[in-house]
Amino acid sequence: MLQRTICQVHKPILHRTEKDFQMNNVEQFQKHAQEQNEAAMASANTFAANVKTITTAHAQYTKKAFQDGLEFISKLTSLKSPDEAMKLQADYAKSAYETFVAESKTISDLYTDFAKQTFKPFEGLIAKMTPAK
Repeated sequence: MLQRTICQVHKPILHRTEKDFQMNNVEQFQKHAQEQNEAAMASANTFAANVKTITTAHAQYTKKAFQDGLEFISKLTSLKSPDEAMKLQADYAKSAYETFVAESKTISDLYTDFAKQTFKPFEGLIAKMTPAK
């Protein structure tokens, strides 16, 4: 009697069909696909926002550089001596270089944040697929 009871308890486990295993695999695949889809959508939304921020930063820098160049030309045309022109040109070059370096750093930081935020939704998926050490 005890033998029969143990067999009856384990019978469902012992007699699983291939179809049962396939259904389990399909469910796991669907769950995994859903997680990847959610991560991709989060990444796409972050991507769009970051591209807009970077584009705005580039546009603002370009506008400022163009305005500074126009201001330099207008001042240069009003000068009378070559010495004044050389000093103005040196000041403009120094200012343009400093602005370029500062804006390059800002835009570089934006690209760094962009990469981090774009791939952040995938960190969980990668952690699940990577075996623990």
